[in-house]
Amino acid sequence: MFSVLPAASPLLSVGLGLVAATTWGGSDYAGGIGARRWPALLVVVSGHVVTLVILLAICLASGIPISHRTEFLEAALGGLEGSLALGLFYRSLAMGAMGLTAALTGLLTALVPVLYGLWSEGLPAPLAIAGLLLGILAIWLIAHSPRLDKTRYATPARALVYGAIAGIGFGLQLILFKLSSAGGILWALTAARVGGVLGLVAVLLLSWPRDGRNRPVWKGFWRIGIVAGALDTVGNVGYILAAHKGRLDLAAIVSSLYPGFTILLAALLLREWPSRRQTLGMAVALASVVLLSL
Repeated sequence: MFSVLPAASPLLSVGLGLVAATTWGGSDYAGGIGARRWPALLVVVSGHVVTLVILLAICLASGIPISHRTEFLEAALGGLEGSLALGLFYRSLAMGAMGLTAALTGLLTALVPVLYGLWSEGLPAPLAIAGLLLGILAIWLIAHSPRLDKTRYATPARALVYGAIAGIGFGLQLILFKLSSAGGILWALTAARVGGVLGLVAVLLLSWPRDGRNRPVWKGFWRIGIVAGALDTVGNVGYILAAHKGRLDLAAIVSSLYPGFTILLAALLLREWPSRRQTLGMAVALASVVLLSL
């Protein structure tokens, strides 16, 4: 499956990366809406469990040979450490100073695979280099919202450390997804979900209230979790195909523009308008996409 796609081209990789960015942005929007009522990790793990069951059913029903052990473990490890990074990221946001912390996390999420891609695949064309630099700038402009930090006099050092570790973890996840795609896209997605569910369940068990107070409200959380999980899975498909069919650094930068789509959805559906800084970031992101498409 997915073998009918044409050979690698910058335009194809950018298109698939935009699919990932769009659906990841939609997943974050759905998860953010759910997190206003239920614990965020509870929403995320419900979507992961449901999509894992669906992916397993598809793989088994279609008779697709399971990935080689190396690729399967790479995907599972990516899902596992990515889910742990997610728990750490939520913890850093809970400490305040969301703007700077989210920007640092987003920047490292893109920068780690870009550096790996430059090392493993060599330098791209000059236009692509300019596009990569603009993409990194766009991610910083979109993700860093100083108005979210006004309640704090200074950013807690621990929040930045947690955010940096989470960003590196997300970046390593993108690299591992690229490596594991050689063993088959569907099994890579399924293995990633296996590792992700294990990691999220571990985080939930460690953070679960012990005193009986502040227990989460159970009713209905899984519905928004399924929506977020389904969109996240489609995003994973888009990114893995983009990275598999093209350069890792290009796929990582375009896919990492997903916060812009979350902001657009919030503006269209909730009338939460972006700041001028974020609007500038979206314009820079568009210029980056154009350069990378060339």
